[in-house]
Amino acid sequence: MAGTIQTLIFTPLTTKSLFFRYRNPSSPPTYSISLSRRRSLISRPIRACDVPNQKEGNGKRAKADQVSKSADGLLWARPLLSFASTNFLPLALLGGVALGLGCPSIGCLADKYSLSKFSTFGIFIVSGLTLRSADIGAAREAWPVGLLGLISILLFTPYFSKIILHLQLQPQEFVTGLALFCCMPTTLSSGVALTQLAGGNSALALAMTVISNLLGILIIPFSISKFIASGVGVSVPTKQLLKSLVLTLLVPLILGKVVRESFRGLADFVDQNRKLFSQISAVLLSLVPWMQVSRSRPLLLMVKPEVFLVAIGAGAVLHFILLAFNIMVIKSLSTLSGGGQSVFAKEENSIAFVLVASQKTLPVMVAVVEKLGGAFGESGLLVLPCVAAHLNQIILDTFLVNFWARNDNSSKKLKAS
Repeated sequence: MAGTIQTLIFTPLTTKSLFFRYRNPSSPPTYSISLSRRRSLISRPIRACDVPNQKEGNGKRAKADQVSKSADGLLWARPLLSFASTNFLPLALLGGVALGLGCPSIGCLADKYSLSKFSTFGIFIVSGLTLRSADIGAAREAWPVGLLGLISILLFTPYFSKIILHLQLQPQEFVTGLALFCCMPTTLSSGVALTQLAGGNSALALAMTVISNLLGILIIPFSISKFIASGVGVSVPTKQLLKSLVLTLLVPLILGKVVRESFRGLADFVDQNRKLFSQISAVLLSLVPWMQVSRSRPLLLMVKPEVFLVAIGAGAVLHFILLAFNIMVIKSLSTLSGGGQSVFAKEENSIAFVLVASQKTLPVMVAVVEKLGGAFGESGLLVLPCVAAHLNQIILDTFLVNFWARNDNSSKKLKAS
């Protein structure tokens, strides 16, 4: 307040001083004294106001520096978060296995209360919620390719389990698990996703995925009994397994689909958040190997690392064989049915066929092992090589999709030039 009054007084005095200086040039001391006094009067309040302003500016700069440092700290995390989001399913599966090996007590407790049954039920509820009828109907034009895909998935590729059973590995469950993996239908999501990335017929891929999983529930018990049980020397209760798979897999899938169609707002919400539901399904899926590895940890620790590496390699070789077989089948039928004019010769159809028919699903495999109740050995030993095989097929097919994309871009550039 004092500083304000002095400033108000200063303005007329300055005017007066200048006028007085003009009329009385012979009296400079009066001017200099009054001016120096006014400077001293004014300088104090200015200095008093200046100090806190400087402190406030320093505080703001410090806060800005902290914000910039925190922003810089988040920059390095963005690639990691992006990688985790893109590869959520493999990371969830690896996390489940690692948690089961590192902290088995919680997994054993969850297994004791049959949490795996609820997780499997939840996986297929989510599958039913995300199932779009319009996408399946869009595959009608390519129905011959879809029919071929179903025959390959459910009838041809299970024969390769006979070859796998000739492998000599200890524990025997590693071999039996991979043989069971051959009898499964195609993957629930990754085949369709990779088909979209490769520019293939995603509607056809989705149709083959849904129908093969529905029919697979009915066919798997007979495939296991024919191709694996006789080779291992175990009898499979086919009718009981069929009933169990229908209740565990087919019923929740239909229930999820009915709920989706009953509430239009829910269908829109699911379609807008498909990535979220995919991640929920991945978490539910990772719970099963976590519990099974926890339960089988003492036996797993007895397995030599080189044996497990051989089992992983066998799973990768199996996927290469399935890819080669399906490529040969689609090329042969393309040639026999009229060449470039055939529905089998269309690139988008052949991409969908090769990717979807060459993959095998882990959730159905896990459900089958659970329902077999140890008939083929320790469930954790059966599932672990299949987890590795599931990851292998996703990784290998990702490289294949990138290879196709590069070739497609190169051909487009050649045509443009």
